[in-house]
Amino acid sequence: MEEGNRLGGGTEAAGEEGEPEAKKRRLLCVEFASVASCDAAVAQCYLAENDWEMERALNSYFEPPVEESALESRPETTSEPETYVDLTNEETTDSTSSKVNPSENAQQEDGSMFSFITWNIDGLDLNNLQERARGVCSYLTLYNPDVIFLQEVIPPYYSYLKKRASNYEIITGHEEGYFTAIMLKKSRVKLKNQEVIPFPSTNMMRNLLCVNVSVSGNELCLMTSHLESTRGHAKERMNQLKIVLKKMQEAPESATVIFAGDTNLRDQEVTKCGGLPNNILDIWEFLGKPKHCQYTWDTQMNSNLGITATCKLRFDRIFFRAAAEEGHIIPRSLDLLGLEKLDCGRFPSDHWGLLCNLDVIL
Repeated sequence: MEEGNRLGGGTEAAGEEGEPEAKKRRLLCVEFASVASCDAAVAQCYLAENDWEMERALNSYFEPPVEESALESRPETTSEPETYVDLTNEETTDSTSSKVNPSENAQQEDGSMFSFITWNIDGLDLNNLQERARGVCSYLTLYNPDVIFLQEVIPPYYSYLKKRASNYEIITGHEEGYFTAIMLKKSRVKLKNQEVIPFPSTNMMRNLLCVNVSVSGNELCLMTSHLESTRGHAKERMNQLKIVLKKMQEAPESATVIFAGDTNLRDQEVTKCGGLPNNILDIWEFLGKPKHCQYTWDTQMNSNLGITATCKLRFDRIFFRAAAEEGHIIPRSLDLLGLEKLDCGRFPSDHWGLLCNLDVIL
């Protein structure tokens, strides 16, 4: 929805009321709705409850201070993004926020380590998209992971990745609108088969993308998804989580199963679903809940959305089910990516990426 149209509607309505204060409140509703991606009625409700103070109303809507608040990241539109976006084939930038550990690179080369990145790259935000895409690719080049899980990919971004990351095989959940993708390093990961499992009641084009691969003699089932967004779609999101967990449990016992993606989950939603099954763990929790990589959606640190409210959520999660013969692949470390602003003054995405390293017992 274009801001100009919304402003026009608000001004006309205010004029009908004939009150300057009413006009001011209409404009506040428009501004609130624009930031929160909600309708005018919701905006008016929150503003009225907070004495028409914008910051208080937004804080109330997003519920930020609580460590695990019921807050949504920006809702996604189901319409196709603009198709004129051109991501030209330019050299990647060197903008990074972490340093390479040479010993880890050596371990990866000799097969004793397996690494992957999961990242919602925010392809629906067309602002500075070219530079942000180059920024993402600089991290992929730097860390050279075996597998990359991506969410919010759009067709121009997909085309750019195919050119810039030719050493990866890319499998997508869709090829229209916006979608997920799994990238497999050709020199290390052998693709066996792939499957896309629809979420039957999604309103946001969401599904579960699965690939079966082999790495250093280990059988892996890799999955990614972008679960339903926003607080108002918690029920659908929990239903989708149940589908994910069921699929993880149905995988062959000989396989190590890894799900990594933008879950949009709040802890209480996982609890309402009965928690994770005994044989499936949350890697962040398994590693001792390290504070440095807890929040992957943090509007205090990440200014891309321009939200003044402080919102910290662990939307991006990694679930792990070990193979029946345990000990072949063991999670070792987890770190955030994309913490440094690019030359355009923005971050590669409104989400931080996650880099996960696992030990492979040969």
